[in-house]
Amino acid sequence: MRPVRLGLIALAAVASLSVAAACSPGSGETPGPPAPADDFAARRNAMVDAYVSNGDVASPLVLDAMRAVPREEFVLPKDRGRAYREMALAIDAGQTISQPLIVATMTDLLDLEPGERVLEVGTGSGYQAAALAEIVESVYSVEIIPSLASEVASRLDSLGYGGIELKQGDGYFGWEDEAPFDGIIVTAAPDHVPPPLLRQLADGGRMVIPIGPPGAVQTLWLIERRGDEYVRTNQGAVRFVPFTRDRQ
Repeated sequence: MRPVRLGLIALAAVASLSVAAACSPGSGETPGPPAPADDFAARRNAMVDAYVSNGDVASPLVLDAMRAVPREEFVLPKDRGRAYREMALAIDAGQTISQPLIVATMTDLLDLEPGERVLEVGTGSGYQAAALAEIVESVYSVEIIPSLASEVASRLDSLGYGGIELKQGDGYFGWEDEAPFDGIIVTAAPDHVPPPLLRQLADGGRMVIPIGPPGAVQTLWLIERRGDEYVRTNQGAVRFVPFTRDRQ
């Protein structure tokens, strides 16, 4: 396993602190006309080239995944022209799609290999799940909001990501029937690490999760399981939507 690059997310996190403003439907920016597919591809490649030149992401697998996934298909129609800006954007049900560099960085921290199994908690738009599916064959994703779960299933299938296993439910409990997982990624911020997720992490596995109070600055943690020990490494300040629970 390659060494963790401390502070990897520091620059990415600064931009994520403006999520609320960037995602506000009333932000006042008028979207431009739709861009052709080849223009989106050029923007996507330029974005990834910047990651390489800035040293933000090291893994060739992650860089290839970011070049492959069409983010414009995961944002609201009005935001397609902004798909490759380094900003979070609003999606349905009051949720967000993270800025691309956060997605790339969190994926990079998982240090994935093609044969591994990954659990995502918080499917949202499906963008992060698609990036994971470009690297590994076994992706399991849990979304608690029924409308998003239905919408993302159709979207991923239409884009050729039908092999991703999706479940609508409370991600706090993970996906016990499919555990253990080599990687677990959590895309919303609880105020503590859910114990079921720790139990479902394979020995030698890695979890990336933001922890902190809702609506405030949180801390992104890399958690590595070594037998019965869980080693936690602070990856810097971030800001994610709150972790939603099923209170029924």
